[in-house]
Amino acid sequence: MDKVKGKRGSTALKNEITAYKRRRILEEASHLFFEKGYEATALDAVAEQLHVTKPFIYSYYKNKGELLYEICQTGIQLSLNVLEDALAVEGTATEQLKVVVERVARIIIENQRYISVYLREEKSLDPEDARRIRDLRHKFDLQLSDLLAKGKRTGEFDIQHPSRAAIWISGLLSWIALWYHDGGRWSATEVVMDAISTVMKMVQPAGAQRG
Repeated sequence: MDKVKGKRGSTALKNEITAYKRRRILEEASHLFFEKGYEATALDAVAEQLHVTKPFIYSYYKNKGELLYEICQTGIQLSLNVLEDALAVEGTATEQLKVVVERVARIIIENQRYISVYLREEKSLDPEDARRIRDLRHKFDLQLSDLLAKGKRTGEFDIQHPSRAAIWISGLLSWIALWYHDGGRWSATEVVMDAISTVMKMVQPAGAQRG
């Protein structure tokens, strides 16, 4: 029994170490892709920043394209995760939408490099990888559309097409990654609060926020 536990513990530790190394490679690659662009960044530069050899990177990622996919997929998946968590919060459609916008806006700001790299470098993705990420984005928009449709049914939202409104809101939030600057004119909190205010003005009946 002790040997089995020891083997499981050893396997778990190895998995943790592997996950850590993959994450460090991903973080450094996302920084370089964000600063210099995907095409202008060689794997040698990633290895140099990490003080490792290029073969070390190849032991965790088969090529630069796989790194790009992981970066792009990570940003979208994080946004989808917080959306699903926010939708699980009980409340009216209005209350849920405010939570969604707040949490998604914050996750986009916190993971700005990942989102920005995807928005700028989608064209460089392998076609199949690009399709997988589009599927994730579509899932995000569908769940947001369902929330907007709920608000329309209850009279909280004045929108004609929930599916189109979901795309507008999704785009508005994603765009934050391209213009927000840490330490810039507006703080992260100000940007998040403005996002909530803007989205609510888009969907609520005229005068609803004053009431």
